[in-house]
Amino acid sequence: MLDIKFIRSDLERIRQGARDKGFEVDLDRLVQLDDERKQLLTEQEQMRHEQKNAGKEIATLDGTAKQEAIGRMGEVSDRIKTLGEQLRSVVDQLHDIQSRVPMPADPKVPVGKDDGENVELKVVGTPTEFDFEPKDHVELGLALGIVDFARASKLAGSQTYILKGAGALLELAVLRFALDLVVGRGFTPMIVPTMVKYEPLFGTAYFPGGEDQTYEIPQDNLYLTGTSEVPVTAFHSGELLEESQLPIRYAGWSTCYRREAGAAGRDTKGLYRIHQFNKVEQVIICKNDVEESLEHHEFIRNNAEDILQAMEIPYRVVDVCTGDLGVGQVRKFDIEAWMPSRGWGETHSASRFHDYQSRRMDLRYRGEDGKVHFCHTLNNTAIATPRVLIAILENNQRADGSVKIPEVLVPYMGGLTEITPTDNDGGS
Repeated sequence: MLDIKFIRSDLERIRQGARDKGFEVDLDRLVQLDDERKQLLTEQEQMRHEQKNAGKEIATLDGTAKQEAIGRMGEVSDRIKTLGEQLRSVVDQLHDIQSRVPMPADPKVPVGKDDGENVELKVVGTPTEFDFEPKDHVELGLALGIVDFARASKLAGSQTYILKGAGALLELAVLRFALDLVVGRGFTPMIVPTMVKYEPLFGTAYFPGGEDQTYEIPQDNLYLTGTSEVPVTAFHSGELLEESQLPIRYAGWSTCYRREAGAAGRDTKGLYRIHQFNKVEQVIICKNDVEESLEHHEFIRNNAEDILQAMEIPYRVVDVCTGDLGVGQVRKFDIEAWMPSRGWGETHSASRFHDYQSRRMDLRYRGEDGKVHFCHTLNNTAIATPRVLIAILENNQRADGSVKIPEVLVPYMGGLTEITPTDNDGGS
């Protein structure tokens, strides 16, 4: 959330930033409500001051003068109550609009309408070529007996899957390898709740706006998270940290859930766009310093790139344009792995938010100067499965239908170096 003083100090920049991101927000109404809030507060303070002084004066009066003064104080008391009700209404309206004002993008972010205008920054590795007719991951998974879509659909509906045998081991291997890598670089591992209250989703700026993609549990007033970024970033919400504690680096491992509303008929076959998946998420909480945030942004992106390079998966990095940024993101880089059956497919996103999230969740620290500041926050996917399994299976397939296990994953697979076709039990 942006500070109201900051919004008012550079209104046209905020207005243009919202246009660039494709968000509609009534900034004129926001300013009007802020003016009303100030006026109501001023009158409320005056009324309370009058009420306080009148109490002393009434004690010195008697007779008609005293009764008139008491009557006047009754009117003042009623007015204070009315002002309080009006103030609550104005503040609620102000807060609602303010929570929807997007963070302006970094000036270096390319201006564009949607992901079709993201800018490619680099390609690492060479897209895999075959001297045989390659299969897609669905054909491979079924032939290898490591995935079952039909029975998953029977149990849980569309866009679901069951990994089994070597497929289940491969997913766990990928997750554990990624976790070990980032833990080795200073991240504290966390296994976090996948059901959270409204506040963490508001604090991380998924709400308001992301309700249609979120599974709700109304009986318990809880929501299923679409990323461990939510509970991990909100872990210290409402706390006052010390500068000496920063930066804090967490790696959250959790199952994630997304409704994928509006995705009907688009990427709904196979493992690319599914309702449930697992992810290891890097989260950094640091000082309110733009240059330090930039350094952390490069650090977490490099970690993700190193994971893909270690698994020998070709990928590219794109600079996400303004129209494809979220409400709170200052800048975001997507990493897209090469998937022979579809081309480039997003597997990682690295985002920095400056103090946008921390203001929403009241996440602060006391600086060495003795002053209190809002933290900066960043996050990046270390790995997300099963989507990355598409790249692993399709890039490492052989003419005989077997799939080579990337060397770095072999120790996590109990020494298994390949997955070979097997008689499956009818999964489809």
